[in-house]
Amino acid sequence: MNLAELVQQAESVFVLPDSVTQLKECIEDPASNLDDVAEIIAFDPSLTTQLLKIANSAFYRFPHSIDTVTKAIQVIGTKATYDLVLSYGVSHTFKEIDASVIDMDRFWEQSVSCALLSKYFADQKRIRGSETLFVTGLLHNVGELAMVKLQPDIARQCATLSPDITPSVIQQRTMGFTYADFSASLIEHWGLPESIYGPISTIYSNVSGMDVANQIIKLSYELALDNVNADIYGEQSHVTGTLISELGLSDDDVTKAVDETNIQVLSVIQLFNPNAFNIF
Repeated sequence: MNLAELVQQAESVFVLPDSVTQLKECIEDPASNLDDVAEIIAFDPSLTTQLLKIANSAFYRFPHSIDTVTKAIQVIGTKATYDLVLSYGVSHTFKEIDASVIDMDRFWEQSVSCALLSKYFADQKRIRGSETLFVTGLLHNVGELAMVKLQPDIARQCATLSPDITPSVIQQRTMGFTYADFSASLIEHWGLPESIYGPISTIYSNVSGMDVANQIIKLSYELALDNVNADIYGEQSHVTGTLISELGLSDDDVTKAVDETNIQVLSVIQLFNPNAFNIF
């Protein structure tokens, strides 16, 4: 199976919303300002609704209600707004996915868990722009959704998890590459920043020599995988002890991270799972 050809197919099938593309161009334009960003978002009612839902959700816990796009951008920040809008845009792109091929509830739970853990550790390590790591965690496995659409039989084979074999090994044996490879390549072809696709491409790499962002994504993936699939894997069975040490964390720190983010998972799924967009 040729990864490059699959990425080209996926790129033609899954197209980012125009508003997301316009917002990316606007933010990259040094002449643009907050009003320009707000105007793009305001012209997309669904995007406006989602941004205000996110700004007023437990994701931020702001003490006062935020009722305008401009106020949301002022409080959250332009870069963070773009990251969150990007999360919405990519998730929305994959809304028409056959839920009979893979367990979509489990998919979104793992994706959101990885995202929340990534943001949690970034905040703990005082890394600026923790929303970028949230986006990276959320999108780390979009390659699986693309495979569900393009090659559903292959996706079914890869979805068969076993305590005796890791998902990456199943994917490598079945496809010749992993979903992380597919996700990173697709995100890169969309023209999104390396700060997003770079850490995804190294999820299965050796921890030695990784920068902090990549280490956080790798650890968050491992924790989310075991936590969401507790019926299959033992607690932290995929977690690399060296990775915890490299990040200057203790086992108690990791346990606390999982416990605290578990509280938020359901509410955040309702914000980013495209099938939940119309619930509220």
